[in-house]
Amino acid sequence: MPSTTKTLHFLSSALVTCVSAGILGFAMSTPWATKAMMCARDGNDFLNGSAAVTLGLFNGRLERVLCPLFGLPVDFQVFPKLVETKGVPVVLHAVSVCLLVLCLLCSAVSILISLYNSVSNPYETYMGPVGLYTCSTISACLSVVVLILFVVNFSVTTVAEDVVRSFDKNTLVEFNIVSSQMLLGYYLLIPYAALSLLAVGLIYMYDRAAYTQRREQQRPTEDAPREIMMY
Repeated sequence: MPSTTKTLHFLSSALVTCVSAGILGFAMSTPWATKAMMCARDGNDFLNGSAAVTLGLFNGRLERVLCPLFGLPVDFQVFPKLVETKGVPVVLHAVSVCLLVLCLLCSAVSILISLYNSVSNPYETYMGPVGLYTCSTISACLSVVVLILFVVNFSVTTVAEDVVRSFDKNTLVEFNIVSSQMLLGYYLLIPYAALSLLAVGLIYMYDRAAYTQRREQQRPTEDAPREIMMY
């Protein structure tokens, strides 16, 4: 059976990872970004309108006034709508979602490894601290990559403008971006990455202390007292 110290460290790591996975799951279900814009049909400044596009990972919402037509707010599925627009935005969005799913998978493996180590004494293999270091670090790194990919996709590409155009493909519209901001779902990736690294830190603290204790118990014979070496 593992020591009480080891059990507490690994259970704490499992709890932290569970919280981080819950945060990521909630983040994936909430809006990530919104962009407001002014638009004019066929370059006619007298027919100005406005539109606001809010995107999550799977669901989005369009609110528009004369952009290009008047209409009630529309909820839509993000992937089918981006497939209509084609190009880089749908690729970047798909990569972001796939990386987040991989983050959840790595977090789940980290939880299993932590729970396994809290009740047993496995060898120093992928089922020990090494496996947890690997999975939790991958989770943190991939979440940072998603932070970069998503903001590039939403801010640099014309994903929001393409969504507006897709609702009326027969009208030429010129856009002028008024504001663009990231929302709660996007920012929740930051505490997710931080908690993933915290889970690594908890196990590293235990692993370091255990290593130091083993070294003290295995001191070389030259450090032994002279009286002992005489026998």
